[in-house]
Amino acid sequence: MWPYLAKILVSALILVGAAELGKRSAFAGAVLISLPLSTVLAMTWLYLDTGDARASAALAEGVAWLVLPSLALFVVMPWAILRQGWGYWPSLLAGCAATALCYGATWALLRRFGVSP
Repeated sequence: MWPYLAKILVSALILVGAAELGKRSAFAGAVLISLPLSTVLAMTWLYLDTGDARASAALAEGVAWLVLPSLALFVVMPWAILRQGWGYWPSLLAGCAATALCYGATWALLRRFGVSP
């Protein structure tokens, strides 16, 4: 029980810290959240739970394949808000939809070339 609480606390502190930092400086908040902290935490929690370095490496490889398509959110959402004047929620939905489409396209492309992330 305590290990799960520690994981939740550490993970939550990083996310809340980034949001609070973002209130003071969008750039500083972006720097903190753009670091692959969630991936590092997930790989670390996986390794500590299983003792399996290969499982952590496989997770890292999967993330590496999905970084590029995930950037769709960070292109579409600011474009929709800053250039098109959309509200937050429609922009977020559009960014998530674009990301899902890019994930699907990436998955299909990887399968076509025999790569299994």
